Amino acid sequence: MNDAKLLEQAARIASDVEANVAKVVVGQKSAIRLLLIAILARGHVLLEGDVGIGKTTVLRAFARAIGGGFSRIEGSIDMMPGDVLYHTFITEEGNPRVSAGPLIEHGEALAVFFFNEINRARPQVQALLLRAMAERSVTAFNQVRQIPHLLVFADRNRVEKGETFELAAAARDRFMMEIGIEAPESDEDRASLIFDPAYHDVERLLMRCDADIFDYRDLEGVGRAIQHHVDASPALQKYALDLMRATRQPHEFGVRVSGVNVSELVEAGASPRGMSLMLRAARVHAFLAGRPHLVPEDLQAVFRPTMVHRIFFSPVYEFERQSIAPIFIDEVLRCVAAP
Repeated sequence: MNDAKLLEQAARIASDVEANVAKVVVGQKSAIRLLLIAILARGHVLLEGDVGIGKTTVLRAFARAIGGGFSRIEGSIDMMPGDVLYHTFITEEGNPRVSAGPLIEHGEALAVFFFNEINRARPQVQALLLRAMAERSVTAFNQVRQIPHLLVFADRNRVEKGETFELAAAARDRFMMEIGIEAPESDEDRASLIFDPAYHDVERLLMRCDADIFDYRDLEGVGRAIQHHVDASPALQKYALDLMRATRQPHEFGVRVSGVNVSELVEAGASPRGMSLMLRAARVHAFLAGRPHLVPEDLQAVFRPTMVHRIFFSPVYEFERQSIAPIFIDEVLRCVAAP
């Protein structure tokens, strides 16, 4: 099948995946679209949001729609790297046994791995996960285990700060996006989640989503085809470079944030890797809109989720990141002239 036919078919299937996931999760249209973009762009994702708003459910729905294995692990202060790779237990006969842990139990079929509260895990555990993200392989049972279809989704406990280990800058930069999943805004959606018994039985709820709509084994090929198919004109390339410069020298572009000395705000702006990941996501956004070329709206649609976690502020402002970062990102988009 040539790329044109492959992408035509993939666009229909992707739309079907999005519609099916929306049957399971209400009030999350924007988050579902961004997660679909990340999956097609083959990028790992940080999730932001309070507990009990459906992060695990939406990931399980996507895992069901694309097929492949789904694994989840909970971060904890006493977790060690081996806990991600192995399960140790005592058999009924009283003998010790070791079996494959959540990262390798599905073998090469693992498609979605959810690390809940990653900032509760020690840096050694985070380092193991970063290797798996970068190389899609780990060493376990004295063998290199390939996990070629792996996408990692991780969220952070943003309420409790005791006994947590924040992700280092290099670790955050490995994630393509940071996607916020918040409680639905409409009273109708909130009422459904609270009062409709259908949303209280997750296993039955997930059955609303058709299984194996998009074969996870095809995603790498589709992702490559999208990146080669969607063109970025010289004007769009200049726009992307200007956005990158504005995150690093915002005062030169007239960026303003109330109560902030912008010339002293940024410690480290967008990295080349971050910008390349943004362009990957933007190309998928264009693809889903049916365009073979990028327009400024494609970059603008993914700029915040691809940049908000990889721009670092000076210490005097870093503790206000949650309130400053979204405003800063929006100001960069407003001040940089689009072609």
